[in-house]
Amino acid sequence: MLIFGLYFSIDPKKLMSDITVTIADGESTQVPISTTVGEVFVALQSNKQRKRTVAAILNGEVVDFNTPLSTDCTLSPVTIDSPEALSVLRHSTAHIMAHAVRDIYGSDVKVAIGPSVDNGFYYDFLRSDPFTPEDFEKIEARMLEIVRTGSLFEKTLYSSAEAIARFEKEEEKYKVELIQDLDVEEVSIYTVGDFADLCRGPHLPSTSFIGAFKLLRVAGAYWRGDEKKDVLQRIYGTAFFDSKALRKHLNNIEEAKKRDHRKLGKELELFTMQDSIGPGLPLWLPKGARMRHQIEEFWKAEHYRHDYELLYTPHIARQDLWKTSGHLDFYADSMYAGMDIDGVTYQIKPMNCPFHVGVYKAKKRSYRDFPLRWCELGTVYRYERAGALHGLMRVRSFTQDDAHIFCRPEQLEDEIFNILDFNLFILKSFGFSEYDIYLSTRPEKSVGTDENWDKSTNALKLALEKKGLKYEIDPGEGVFYGPKIDIKIKDQLGRSWQCSTVQVDFNLPERFELSYVGSDNSEHQPIMIHRALMGSLERFIGVLIEHHAGAFPLWFSPVQARILNITDDQIEYGEKVYAELRAADIRVEKDLRNEKLNYKIREAQLVKTPYMLIIGDKEKEDGTVTVRMRNGKNLDPMTVQEFVALVLEECQHKGDA
Repeated sequence: MLIFGLYFSIDPKKLMSDITVTIADGESTQVPISTTVGEVFVALQSNKQRKRTVAAILNGEVVDFNTPLSTDCTLSPVTIDSPEALSVLRHSTAHIMAHAVRDIYGSDVKVAIGPSVDNGFYYDFLRSDPFTPEDFEKIEARMLEIVRTGSLFEKTLYSSAEAIARFEKEEEKYKVELIQDLDVEEVSIYTVGDFADLCRGPHLPSTSFIGAFKLLRVAGAYWRGDEKKDVLQRIYGTAFFDSKALRKHLNNIEEAKKRDHRKLGKELELFTMQDSIGPGLPLWLPKGARMRHQIEEFWKAEHYRHDYELLYTPHIARQDLWKTSGHLDFYADSMYAGMDIDGVTYQIKPMNCPFHVGVYKAKKRSYRDFPLRWCELGTVYRYERAGALHGLMRVRSFTQDDAHIFCRPEQLEDEIFNILDFNLFILKSFGFSEYDIYLSTRPEKSVGTDENWDKSTNALKLALEKKGLKYEIDPGEGVFYGPKIDIKIKDQLGRSWQCSTVQVDFNLPERFELSYVGSDNSEHQPIMIHRALMGSLERFIGVLIEHHAGAFPLWFSPVQARILNITDDQIEYGEKVYAELRAADIRVEKDLRNEKLNYKIREAQLVKTPYMLIIGDKEKEDGTVTVRMRNGKNLDPMTVQEFVALVLEECQHKGDA
């Protein structure tokens, strides 16, 4: 039987033996042991279905057509529009790129590893000469030739000894090292044409499924991330099943460059990073500080409205605090070294939660006190490797919009439900309406009883379901002390950003021996909920800059209006308008220079000023301003008071932009 340029044969007589395969739609069949996934699809799928199937999900794991079946199982097709399909495509395209590089440069190049990653793939190579744009053209041309052959991705199992001997003969030292470190009896090698590579898979059935690809850039990378090992060249690329999707992605890349918060942060004078201060330590410039102030004031007001109380806590504490909490055992690599103060070791704080525990312990608590909801914009300090730092998105000093809720067990579900409501309201206020939600379960390295983990996980799950929110389980990705809900917001380009989190904790109350007097006059242990709505202000503002491309909604824009005069005759009137707007708490600038009006308008537009207030002789005479919006639209002349009312009204409609 011929399908996608592949030949599969299956003896119909064999279909009545050994194991039962259940397809996702409920259809079942019996096949011999060692029948491959590809053979099952050949037998059961229509021609139309087979042309869209690139892999399979076998008992929850993505596998390719080469996989033999050994027990009763459930099999689901991975079609080209399935979430898992792009990863398989990109992994396979990475191998085609390595194939092309070896064809062009031969033994001058040693191949390392080539996985799929978010939005694409990469492959690492050792080569004495740097790869250039001209090299990219050659590699892409050869890749296209390989793709057009329709070659199969064929999997062969080798004993580790055989595989090592093979790659030693080919002088592929990285493959040899990988196999030696795997410490397994056998490994799989995939062959495409005359190129073979060590790989677990999964891969496409054949190269004919690769629709469109593009090599994007090259960067340096240490072999296996070790600074003491070889420096390799990492070629990044991306791939899609059709050229239209590729063009859209490449357009998004160009748009992302324009929206880069580091670029806009400099152009809009929001923040700066300076080596003399230290990497990962942002300085907020006046306009950035003004915007941050608006965000913080909104955050505080809404927390008071939602029955929270505000806390302030120190930046250092005795190191023993984090020993007791358990953070030192789990996060020591991310914490800065202790400091000796009066013979006692102190620690600069990496998180705020132990301080809030201290506030709890400041007095005896009764069951009538609950829930206690405490929030803080607390600045913390964590060590990040220099190579991981990235503008405001990854820093060493950042401010968490932190909160901790202490509640009784019977209050837990309602508190989580209320947090989710509050969280989505905050996100909507900043213009985020799309997000993915994940429920992260117990990791291998954790503390606490199974009973408490089950209670916590079920409470998070019930709150999500009661709210009607779709979510995915993220196995083993909880924090060491409890499960969590993560909300990843999507920006205008469809990129996901981890910001919001809700975590249930039985650990800290137990470690710090927290208690309250219940209605039965006995001592009980409260439950602690950790939650952050924006995550860190630095990261959140970085996302805001890119999401809005610097054209911020009026309510938190650092500048709401700029006054522009036509000639020097209006300078005095311009100063008067400026003073009136400042008195009305409008964030206003003035540009009263002796420059052409069109030049000043252009400058105001470049820095995304929402409103330009133009004044000439007529406006001066009438006591008005002519209002020009940043999109180029002109409004009718209005008085200063009318403009103030317009601004205040627009600021009331948060999240509408």
